[in-house]
Amino acid sequence: MAWRVAEISRRRFLKTATGTVAAAGFPVIVPSYVLGQMAPSKQITVGAIGVGRISRGHDLPAILKNNGARVVAVCDLDAKRVELGKKFVNDFYTGKNGKPYDGVRGYKSYHELLANKDIDAVVISTPDHQHAILAAAAVRAGKDVYLQKPASLTIAEGRYLSDAVQASGRILQVGSQQRSWKQFHRACELVRNGRIGDVTHVEIGLPGDPAGGDAKVMPVPEGFDYDAWLGSTPEAPYTVDRVMPQSGFDRPGWLRMEQFGAGMITGWGAHHVDTAHWGMNTEYTGPVEIWGEAEFPTQGLWNVHGKFLTHAIYANGVTMDISGDFPNGIKWVGTKGWLFVTRDEMTTPTAGAGPAVKIEPLMASDPKILTSVIGPDEIHLETSPEHHGNWLESIRTRRQPLAPVEIGHRACSTCLLHHIAMKTKRRLHWDPERERFKGDESANAMLSRPQRSPYTFEKSSWA
Repeated sequence: MAWRVAEISRRRFLKTATGTVAAAGFPVIVPSYVLGQMAPSKQITVGAIGVGRISRGHDLPAILKNNGARVVAVCDLDAKRVELGKKFVNDFYTGKNGKPYDGVRGYKSYHELLANKDIDAVVISTPDHQHAILAAAAVRAGKDVYLQKPASLTIAEGRYLSDAVQASGRILQVGSQQRSWKQFHRACELVRNGRIGDVTHVEIGLPGDPAGGDAKVMPVPEGFDYDAWLGSTPEAPYTVDRVMPQSGFDRPGWLRMEQFGAGMITGWGAHHVDTAHWGMNTEYTGPVEIWGEAEFPTQGLWNVHGKFLTHAIYANGVTMDISGDFPNGIKWVGTKGWLFVTRDEMTTPTAGAGPAVKIEPLMASDPKILTSVIGPDEIHLETSPEHHGNWLESIRTRRQPLAPVEIGHRACSTCLLHHIAMKTKRRLHWDPERERFKGDESANAMLSRPQRSPYTFEKSSWA
């Protein structure tokens, strides 16, 4: 029955997202003013909300190199990062045009950025706990959105966001960029076309996060709005290890704090679970049973999960295991073999002491599987040479992007289900259609968190 749940959810999403059914490959019906605004000759003007590590290293470079878009604004709660973000973009256009450029506007308040009618779209590259609230505000303001994964802090926030996007008719692409990598597309297409037979089991390997972190209270840096940065989460003393480096753009401490996210189960899990779902054809549903165990730090500031092993069962009987002990990637096991995929740069330690060994990005139980030709009458998944470019093209055509909001929500919610299983340490029964646990109100209480005023969905503000 998994296909039925998935298809119901898929139809509901496609219909409510655009006001008409928009199956892959068919254009949606949009107002004429939208088509005029996004005429092929018009550059898409983009504002960047959050201009730290992931923005500078991933999101901004991908958008800047696209001639069909122009970054016109940056926004951050850290005044230093606003200026550094402006310089980053201005320097790019200066180098590209061969003459000085100073056309990027800086904002502290995302509300002010969203109120700018000259901005068509925004890329949100903030910490995880801000994702859903900012994206919902953006689509309500009429902006199209590129949203870093994971889609939300909680399952309830993810549902709110998906519903808000669908009601708005805006384009939202979740940053599940593996969908635009050749080996992941190829792997999912082979699995979907039965090259390993019927899928029976999936293994997902994730990296880990260290314990530690200095909890010593420090003064809030000048020019940094720490209260707004905490946002909807509880008040907590400032320390640099809770937040982010004050110089440079190294990996921030908030990634290791449950206050702001769930750790690697959503950090990398949102990527790999999405890929697994793509291959399993379960993109619009989720598991029906989840259980597992995890170790959590007993000292230090950082408190996300450490070593773990979680399990899930889908309605069609396919099982899924997720652990840090598996190679970093996705492995589908079928009745006729297996297939494994990972990123190009992945390595794994050898069994004994010694150097790391590179993992082949695409492997199978039989090499012939990898060279199999997908026939014209078989399943051909949508392709994209670059994820941000796919988003920009979707803005122009008003067709759904490769990773629309509901798919991103389902991947994120599945990861959060595994996290709830870690915390409860018991077998949980999930209804993917109602998005509730069956007969377990204490687990249902973990589907949401209180939102601290005024940083709620209705009143969110970066003062």
